[in-house]
Amino acid sequence: MAAPRSTPHPLSHLFHPHHAASYVDTMRRGVDHLAEALGRVERRPASGVAPEQAAKPVADVDLDRPLHDVDATLEEMSRLYLDDAVWFHEPTYAAHLNCPVVIPALLAEVFVSGVNSSLDTFDQSVGGTFIERHLVDWTTARIGFGADADGIFTSGGTQSNLQALLLARDHALANGAAASTLRVVASADGHFSVQKAARLLGLGDTAVIAVPVDDRRRMDVTALGAALAALDAQGHHAMAVVATAGTTDFGAIDPLVEVAALARARGAWFHVDAAYGGGLLASPTRRDWLAGIEHADSVTVDFHKTWFQPVSSSALLVADGAHLGHVTWHADYLNPHDAADPNQVDKSIQTTRRFDALKLWLTLRIMGPDVIGGYVDDVVELATEVGALVRDRPAVELAAEPQLSTVVFRYRPPGVPVAVADRLAPLVRATLYARGAAMVAATKVDGHAWLKLTLLNPMATAADIIGIVDEVVAIGDSLLAAEVA
Repeated sequence: MAAPRSTPHPLSHLFHPHHAASYVDTMRRGVDHLAEALGRVERRPASGVAPEQAAKPVADVDLDRPLHDVDATLEEMSRLYLDDAVWFHEPTYAAHLNCPVVIPALLAEVFVSGVNSSLDTFDQSVGGTFIERHLVDWTTARIGFGADADGIFTSGGTQSNLQALLLARDHALANGAAASTLRVVASADGHFSVQKAARLLGLGDTAVIAVPVDDRRRMDVTALGAALAALDAQGHHAMAVVATAGTTDFGAIDPLVEVAALARARGAWFHVDAAYGGGLLASPTRRDWLAGIEHADSVTVDFHKTWFQPVSSSALLVADGAHLGHVTWHADYLNPHDAADPNQVDKSIQTTRRFDALKLWLTLRIMGPDVIGGYVDDVVELATEVGALVRDRPAVELAAEPQLSTVVFRYRPPGVPVAVADRLAPLVRATLYARGAAMVAATKVDGHAWLKLTLLNPMATAADIIGIVDEVVAIGDSLLAAEVA
């Protein structure tokens, strides 16, 4: 048997008080390297590299042969990752629901990773347990929940929605519903994680009933009432009604007050997926857009969207914390039945869990919620302004009036058939990405291809965004001319 090492390997850099100088030096090199990379971005969110080009240099790395040098490894990382990274802070990044992040949250990441607390049990986190609990209480108060409310931080909206529907399922079963009769009712424009959760919970792909949307892309309340009545007539049980506060494509906020009333009348769990629109809880001017959210049994909020936090930072909040007991499992080595400590694992699907709440905590303590809410107002107003400018461009078609901070549009000059516009939309997007100067998302609306501007950068201007639209038009003109020729 080999003798134990008496001194650390010179390149181990194990984070330990004895290695604090090495830690500081390494971290400073990393921050300097990142700052230098940021300085080279030059208002280009992407490099335009193709998948096969990005894959090969990574696959060529022999992980069994370390470089034994920080600077050389950082340089290699740049070549494999940073040189082709997508920069969400750039004004012309307008694709998915990815936000630029505030600096206090990045400061928190130093402590989240460096200390590496695990938020499952008190004896692994101590103060972190109470910081997370206080943030949960603060958020539930903003929602309008009462003293019995509770919640837990999660990895994202998908996990939050999964846990919400798990609680709804077990609540329904505990009240005598038969598993085979359980159904979930949601907007046709709701997030796909609702269908995914139904599958994971053993309900099956057909358990989710899609309700049509109205002319503002919100859940149609009349259609919801009809869907609930039809389930009753078929002997099915609506275990949950899911409203969306900020649909992914249109930012639509379902009529929460009316949906809540229909859910309550049927005894259905009322869940609000506010992963996107949850930032309105901090808005100084638009909090009333979420009127009715206080009637929910559970709410999903993604702080890594409209709260400008790094991934991951999300939460599931419930009006009655007792319902979180549906996920509780006691292990003798972790959280036994007779444990006196306040253990967060009792409320979570996860066991080991990062102290992601610290990011929001430092953000609120340094910046305050009004600044975050002001950023939300900024991006909503930006989308409204851009929508008006898009509407005035004859070569561009607007799918619907912007509601939160998305603008769904496409290149379609007068006289161009829908089929041609459908064919051109993905080609325009691919060309735009290949040039690297801007990024937009693709989606389908009623089976037709559209492009989408997702605006989550409060530093972007209408000129920045309308410049993307003009580039889309120029690419579309070129592609159309080539097609006609």
